[in-house]
Amino acid sequence: MKLAINGATTMPHSLEADITAAAAAGFSGIELWWDKVKQCLETQAPEYVRLLLDRSGLEAVAICPFLVSPFRNQEALRKDFELAVRVAEEIECGMLVVCPDFQPASLGKEEALKRHAEELAWYAERAASAGIKLAIEPIGGHTLVPGPLEGLALIRRAGSPANVGVLFDTFHNLRSGIGDDQLEQIPLDKLYIVHINDSPDLPLNELKDADRVYPGCGIIPLHDVVGLLRRRGYAGYLSVEIFRPGYWERPIDDNVRDAFHYTGQLLNG
Repeated sequence: MKLAINGATTMPHSLEADITAAAAAGFSGIELWWDKVKQCLETQAPEYVRLLLDRSGLEAVAICPFLVSPFRNQEALRKDFELAVRVAEEIECGMLVVCPDFQPASLGKEEALKRHAEELAWYAERAASAGIKLAIEPIGGHTLVPGPLEGLALIRRAGSPANVGVLFDTFHNLRSGIGDDQLEQIPLDKLYIVHINDSPDLPLNELKDADRVYPGCGIIPLHDVVGLLRRRGYAGYLSVEIFRPGYWERPIDDNVRDAFHYTGQLLNG
């Protein structure tokens, strides 16, 4: 398995700073935060981002996140996604991470899932035309896609596009109250990436993204998760995604170095 860091872990910092710090810490890959990419592209061409990545030696594992929603802002979301597809193609990034929207109160669950699947199929077709994969990220406590099995079911509803798989996030999995057995049920060719992070010992209904901590510094049995991934032959990326304001306030090099250190300890322990 290879280690990556997600731009959420260093949220206040620029794309350039993210890439520099990730490479210096020893990461092999990086998930680019889309808002940072767009900010960079206000003054630079995509070739500049490609050059930064080439010089750093980092692989652009994914760009994230993108909301898929048939319920609101559909035109604007689609336009933003199409821009991301073009940018991903130009910087040689092969995957975009998409997040499902919540079920509107005005719609029954079956109708909401049907419409969501139709929208996902549109996204999948646009991405496939550029040779790009989509990773669906289940969200902790989500009304439609709280876990990987619901993500796989949504893919089937969308017609089982070959370029769509799921992302497994250890924190979201905890928040949804899902056991590791679901990780075992994801076909290996549909497990596109793993977000690895930890959690303090708080009631599930109180946990927020801002509570996330470095891998190995909380109560999630990550050694079991890593062991299961190894037994299954997963050889993809473990990406550290942490939204903790206290970490954001630290010098970026210290934050990223600790993210690499703790995740490396977990892998080697």
